Amino acid sequence: MGTIQYGDSSEIHIEDRALAHLKVAIATKLRRNESFTLSWKHPEGDAPGRSTIWLHPSIPLRFTFETPENPQLNAKWVQTLMMEASSSGGITLVDEVVDTPVEIDASTLAGLGAE
Repeated sequence: MGTIQYGDSSEIHIEDRALAHLKVAIATKLRRNESFTLSWKHPEGDAPGRSTIWLHPSIPLRFTFETPENPQLNAKWVQTLMMEASSSGGITLVDEVVDTPVEIDASTLAGLGAE
């Protein structure tokens, strides 16, 4: 479980893989001097509920990871987080966006001109 330390607030606990994806989206937006919100449900073991913070380039921010290895990033998940950051609702931390394989039978392929 990693953490975000934002300004003088307490640590925000987020699973390492999700935090790695958030770091890319957050750093990109802040590098462009763009502010936005980040919302999440409190993890098990913390007080129940949800929180939202306003992220601004002038406020100190630190990402701390429990694992030393960098995970392979899912470009679709980063893209989804970036689009949310640009929306009026900001980023809402959700589960990873995974492409679901689609089964295509031979007749469908033939209809598409593929054999």
